[in-house]
Amino acid sequence: QVQLVESGGGLVQAGGSLSLSCAASGLTFSHYAMAWFRQGAEKEREFVASISRGGTNKYYAESVKGRFTISRDNTKNTVYLQMNSLKPEDTAAYYCAAAIPLSGYYYNRENSYAYWGQGTQVTVSS
Repeated sequence: QVQLVESGGGLVQAGGSLSLSCAASGLTFSHYAMAWFRQGAEKEREFVASISRGGTNKYYAESVKGRFTISRDNTKNTVYLQMNSLKPEDTAAYYCAAAIPLSGYYYNRENSYAYWGQGTQVTVSS
């Protein structure tokens, strides 16, 4: 049974930092591209960042580029999202997701990802 468990969310003031983690189990972690998505209140879920299986290739949404950093540790089956210079508009539930990057895989599309975590809430106060 595949499980993705996010942690590290919380309340932070604008300009602050948070580090999210997503621990994976039940899958061969190094075979999967990983991503973070987020969904704010009354908004659709949106792509935040993704990382390739070996960690070499990283992609970011324009809204977080230069502020967020995605990384992974394949020895710990964990993907991370370091979030700096947080803004109130970053407030959302953050979800990690896993995908086998076969033909038709798009790093920023929800339907490319087979497995999802339950989410962790990030709230940024102004």
